[in-house]
Amino acid sequence: MEMKPIRCKAAVCRAAGEPLQLEEVVVAPPKAHEARVKIICSTLCHSDLTFWRMQGVPGLFPIILGHEAIGVVESVGEGVTEVAAGDVVLPVCLAQCGDCPDCNFQRSNMCSGLPLRPLQTAMPRDGTTRFTDAAGEAVHHFLNVSSFSEYTVVDVAHLVKVDQAVPPQIACVLSCGITTGIGATWRAAEVHKGSSVAVFGLGAVGLAVAEGARFRGATKIIGVDLNPLKFEIGKKFGVTDFVNPNEIGDRSISEVIKEMTGGGADYCFECVGSSALVTQAFLSSRRGCGKTVILGLDGKGTPITIDPNELLAGRTILGTCIGGVKPKSDIPVLIDHYMNKEIHLDEFITHEIGFSEINKAFDLLIQGKSIRCTIWMDK
Repeated sequence: MEMKPIRCKAAVCRAAGEPLQLEEVVVAPPKAHEARVKIICSTLCHSDLTFWRMQGVPGLFPIILGHEAIGVVESVGEGVTEVAAGDVVLPVCLAQCGDCPDCNFQRSNMCSGLPLRPLQTAMPRDGTTRFTDAAGEAVHHFLNVSSFSEYTVVDVAHLVKVDQAVPPQIACVLSCGITTGIGATWRAAEVHKGSSVAVFGLGAVGLAVAEGARFRGATKIIGVDLNPLKFEIGKKFGVTDFVNPNEIGDRSISEVIKEMTGGGADYCFECVGSSALVTQAFLSSRRGCGKTVILGLDGKGTPITIDPNELLAGRTILGTCIGGVKPKSDIPVLIDHYMNKEIHLDEFITHEIGFSEINKAFDLLIQGKSIRCTIWMDK
């Protein structure tokens, strides 16, 4: 049976920093290797904010943001066999095609068959859009997902099939930020039992790092943040100690953490996106074996300043995307840990709203009032 376009509501961003507009859009049928997905709910991530604010990028707007979501497959295109209509899926910005050398190499999660290109605003295989507005003009895709629409089209390499028994709002938070933090303690850093961990920035990703470190058996988890309220929040996710840079006088953060850990933390995670903070995180790690993992994105591209002699002292520094997690292989493992009550995810969801209130989710995140706000499409 021939598939037809679907008319539905979408929250369209037409200019940097302006409120999203609820509009009718037309969502084309899926082409080969694609699926059309009916979104159940989304959450708002700081990456959405970053692109929402982005100026001076030709051809970015109009765009449908949103990349943390869960939905149900409505239809599939030619050649799609791993999902079918009715399946519950997580759309994920990072692909796992299963065929390229990187997908077949255990230590890499950076699919080279369909590489992640953050500024690519179309479908990854043919470079065209599946969205048009009421005037017939193209509306751009975002991070291979575009979940702020009742329906979206996603390449099958970006879809993770999940058990229908999993609460949708819980699975949803695992499609990017929370998986990045928890995954970084597992896949990137391989945090060991009894270790010390320092987390720089207690936003959603930083709190997820703390939760992952707790699950991995770290005994000292130090949260570093300018907001003193974050310590009480962090305790829910395993934070044992807190450092507020505004309250340590003339001492550097690294000096304080070395004192707290007896020489430096075994693992440091930079979750803010500050090159200067990366340096402090690196200097806070233990000589001889300390690992520093960069999870934050410095939008200005500021170089990192590190004395090479410190590298020769046995410290390492590494960057990672989505915490080093392979989406199709590893997200189901995290879901199993949740279902077995081994990791805490409910606490990340601080607010729930309907789709018509989507701009409220932006306000809550900007004001620092939410960790994750569930945006239900049917409310």
